[in-house]
Amino acid sequence: MSSGARHRTLGGGAQQILDYLKRMQAENPAFFYAFQGDNEHSTGNIFWADATSRMNYNHFGDTVKFDTFYRMNNYKVPFAAFTGLNHHGQPVLFGCALLLNESDTTFLWLIQTWLHAMSGHFPVSITTDPDRLIQMAVAQVLPGTRHRFCKQSIFLETQEKLAHIYQTHPTFEMEFKKCINETETVDEFESCWESLLERYYLLDNEWLQSLYNARHQWVPVYMRDTFFGELCMTDTRGDAVNLFFDGYVNAATSIQLLIKQYEKAVAGWHEKELKADYDTTSTTPVLKTPSPMEKQAADLYTKRIFTKFQEELVETLANPATKIEESGTITSYRVAKYGEEIKAHTVRFNAFEMKANCSCQMFEFSGIICRHILAVFRSKNVLTLPSEYLLKRWTRNAKSGGAVDEQASELRGNSQEPLTVRHNNLRHEAIKFVEEGAKSIHFYNVAMDALQEAAKKVAAAKKQSSGATQGSTLGNGANQGTHTGEENQMMPPHKSADEKEKKIHDLAAELESTNQRCEVYRANLLAVLRDMEDQKLKLSVKVQNARLSLKE
Repeated sequence: MSSGARHRTLGGGAQQILDYLKRMQAENPAFFYAFQGDNEHSTGNIFWADATSRMNYNHFGDTVKFDTFYRMNNYKVPFAAFTGLNHHGQPVLFGCALLLNESDTTFLWLIQTWLHAMSGHFPVSITTDPDRLIQMAVAQVLPGTRHRFCKQSIFLETQEKLAHIYQTHPTFEMEFKKCINETETVDEFESCWESLLERYYLLDNEWLQSLYNARHQWVPVYMRDTFFGELCMTDTRGDAVNLFFDGYVNAATSIQLLIKQYEKAVAGWHEKELKADYDTTSTTPVLKTPSPMEKQAADLYTKRIFTKFQEELVETLANPATKIEESGTITSYRVAKYGEEIKAHTVRFNAFEMKANCSCQMFEFSGIICRHILAVFRSKNVLTLPSEYLLKRWTRNAKSGGAVDEQASELRGNSQEPLTVRHNNLRHEAIKFVEEGAKSIHFYNVAMDALQEAAKKVAAAKKQSSGATQGSTLGNGANQGTHTGEENQMMPPHKSADEKEKKIHDLAAELESTNQRCEVYRANLLAVLRDMEDQKLKLSVKVQNARLSLKE
């Protein structure tokens, strides 16, 4: 698990990148970029995120992968990326970076800057390379986020550290990965690990001991209580995540080609998402059971997610649930496949709240309900999925509304924010009104009334205000900056300093009062919209139940 300072010189390439970022921001102020250095012409570090990346994070920013793949593969260009998974399980981009000058503060600055660009919304989980400096930066900037080390990076480094074992014992690699990926309980992993080390005489190996000491941050069996969005619980190839830039950026990519390949990757994945959207809406899934729950899932999930759900539902036919204990409203079941009773899982079901949890923790890890809970639902005649088991991020409507509104006010209204950031925040909220307001005439009228009221208040404040509004650079640490605009308005002439000061104070107080009223209007409207969204999902479940009752 290595780390170390690195310095790169790319000639005029870095300036070409900065010129490109300036052009992109001029075309769309929602395009964000920042650099770390004394000035933008120095060979510092650069981060950027386009408007689509920032909007994607709003919908799918629950789990993040920070790829520093260039460090292990001797890339010409030190190109890193923040990515996630969309509602089809496809990779989506949350931002990119060029790390020309790695130091102890590089990753701290980068993660702080990235989080700022994402409006301060913390992810549930993040996956990174097992690097000490990255680990320290994540712990400081994202203290509440579950941090996982990338298995593929660990497998590659293990192959280097244990090259002599890999050469003399061809079966070791297969058994090592099987121990990591296919053990289903902590006890099973512990037993398998010890047996593996004994069999290959590696009990005293320092590298393997360091991996074992860090097992809670990379071995899957210890991570399944946290959402990582992976659709495959076990994957012998490494992490079940495709790199966003696979096939576009490689070790030979030059700085001159980077932007071209970056744009190709963005366009390529956008086309794949559009195709997946089309496939979802234009095809009707073939149902394999008469279960109303399957029909419900087919109507709500995207095509790929429904396929994963359907696999679990069909497996309930071979995984009967047997009651083993009952205590009040909680009943425990033992669920196992015929002939594989040794791999049984335990499901605890609360009949009063219609909630269940399983020892396999598939729902917690992937957001898709497991065959074991479904088997219990089947035995209890639960005909449709309770709404809490339908994650919006996996549904066809994943992009309607915002996924993370709760923390949106943290960066809003700060007079020290750059013009670009203020523009981005306002644009972000306006787009949500457009998306929600266009759904029905009632939503349209509510949204339009709120926007018109806000517009009147902003116009009144603008008319009365003659103060200067200043832009500023991004404040995430020492020796850094961001390209921002500034607004300069002159004070009216022929006024004394006291009069000017009093006028500024009065206008500032009035503007603050107006801002507070607008914030109340906005909060009320967002509450209405969120309530409508929740009611819509619950209503769709009730409608399906009613239709089924009528058919019966």
